[in-house]
Amino acid sequence: MLPRLYTILDRGCFANLTDLLHVAEALSGAGVTLFQYRNKFADSAPMLREARQLRKILGKATLIFNDRADLCLAAACEGVHLGQDDLSVAGARRVLGSKRLVGVSTHNLEQVCAADATSADYLAIGPVFATASKANPDPVVGLDGVRAARAATGKTLVAIGGITRQNCRSVIEAGADSVAVISDLLGSPAESAEVFLRQLG
Repeated sequence: MLPRLYTILDRGCFANLTDLLHVAEALSGAGVTLFQYRNKFADSAPMLREARQLRKILGKATLIFNDRADLCLAAACEGVHLGQDDLSVAGARRVLGSKRLVGVSTHNLEQVCAADATSADYLAIGPVFATASKANPDPVVGLDGVRAARAATGKTLVAIGGITRQNCRSVIEAGADSVAVISDLLGSPAESAEVFLRQLG
């Protein structure tokens, strides 16, 4: 089981690495224990350097590497998160073994059922609400999509997409075990995290 708050540190949201590290440190200090490093633009070498720096400052927090099982291993992260067009779960397991976490993004019931049949540790469903964090987002699934995903899998379910301090509780009540958040943690990271953690119980 994952903690209720799943923080995504999207490199595209930060002007430089220093800003990203400051935010990560503030969130960790506020009690956040699960982070994903996501970088859709850099080459392998800078991504690895940044992930290693994150790994160093986050202490005992769990760090997930987006997309890249090889860099997850090289940066000593605790797991990888895979999109629909990335390496398969079976492929990630061959790289990472059974002890690291593997998560998979899903955007509809068919994908949920397919991912449920794999050895993935958790499934992400979304976007639950409209989101600006992706250039070409998949169709919004809404709270009904979360409920349908919950009915279709016994795996840990992470909801993602447009989740805020105002709506996060409704997402948990719809059946998600955890909520993934990007933008609503950036303005005042420590204060925002504290509100999320209170709301999520």
